[in-house]
Amino acid sequence: MSIDDQALSYRKLILISFAAGLGCYTAAYMRIPILPLYARSLGIDTIRIGVINSLFMLAAAGMSMPLGILSDRLGRKRLVMAGILISASSSLLLGFSRTFPQMMVINLFAGFGLAAFGPTMMSFVADFSPPTHLGRSYGWYTMAIYGGMSLGPAIGGFFAHLLNYNWAFMISGTLGLIVFSILLFSFPKATRAHSVGPPKRDSKKIIRELFGNHPLMACWLVTLVSCFGLGVFITFLPLHASEQGVDVGKIGLIFGTQAIVNALGRIPFGYLGDRVSRRSSLVFAGLLCYSLSNVGLGLSTSLAMFLISAVLMGIGMGIAFTAVGALISELVPADSRGFAMGGYTTCIYIGMMLSSLIMGVAAGVFGFRVCFLVTAGLIAVGASAFSLIFRSISIGERALFRSL
Repeated sequence: MSIDDQALSYRKLILISFAAGLGCYTAAYMRIPILPLYARSLGIDTIRIGVINSLFMLAAAGMSMPLGILSDRLGRKRLVMAGILISASSSLLLGFSRTFPQMMVINLFAGFGLAAFGPTMMSFVADFSPPTHLGRSYGWYTMAIYGGMSLGPAIGGFFAHLLNYNWAFMISGTLGLIVFSILLFSFPKATRAHSVGPPKRDSKKIIRELFGNHPLMACWLVTLVSCFGLGVFITFLPLHASEQGVDVGKIGLIFGTQAIVNALGRIPFGYLGDRVSRRSSLVFAGLLCYSLSNVGLGLSTSLAMFLISAVLMGIGMGIAFTAVGALISELVPADSRGFAMGGYTTCIYIGMMLSSLIMGVAAGVFGFRVCFLVTAGLIAVGASAFSLIFRSISIGERALFRSL
């Protein structure tokens, strides 16, 4: 294949990945704001609504690693297609659900779908990307999924208001099926990582090796800590800002500012990651910026201070998350990439769950300001531990991890 043909193939696969991530996450996240409201309209109490939502997170966290391993064995396409189909079907079924048990089972099912799709697509992006293009590949792809996470709730809320909850679920499911149909014919059957058949190494040996891969563990750790901070921002920022006299509309502006900076920054930060000699230094810098943004949020008393802190958070997350995804791909061999990305996805959901559980109690005792300051400290400690681990290993040792 000529250089021009390789470049054309790479651009085509980036486009497929971008469309798949944007379509799947937009469809899936359309359910997020309307499911609690729909459940409440059916007389389901707040505690049970919390159970319904937590089951989605638990399923996504618990199944990401096993399904990531399965994608290493069976190939990416089967898991990607299964994940989209499960996610779309769960949206359609929610439109017909009427009881608490039905919603529990369906949302558990939805978590399985996202667990099959998320780590597999992250692995797929690394499979076709040249080492010199990993950063920009993850920049484009993570911009797509973050854009879907931001667009989905807005679109879901719009259709729920314009039509009703049931129709919003139907539209979500239909969009998922459209994405499934497009990818059925456009998604390649095999990637470079699987072009010579299934991997031969024993899964237990692979798992032992990855848990002994200290740089990978450091990447998982900072992902968990970072998403702990994201959970605090999503859950408690509205309450904290409201206490400071910021009205609901302006709180939405704070969220929108963070989302736009975060999403649009992924591409230039991805290209930057391909140009620096140590991608881990970008992760560290992004995490420090992210930590500083939480200090700013905690100390904010005006809309201007909240907006400045939101911009810092978007920059920090854009730098750190884009770089850490590419870094994980560099640290593991191709036949264990699905498991590594499954662990990454698990840390995302566990971090967000823990933040709601732990900081909900802390906020009631110490207040929201302290919660943001403590979160900033946790992120700074995680960044320092990450930096120390990467400084303690040589370039040769990192090459050894990739060749295992």
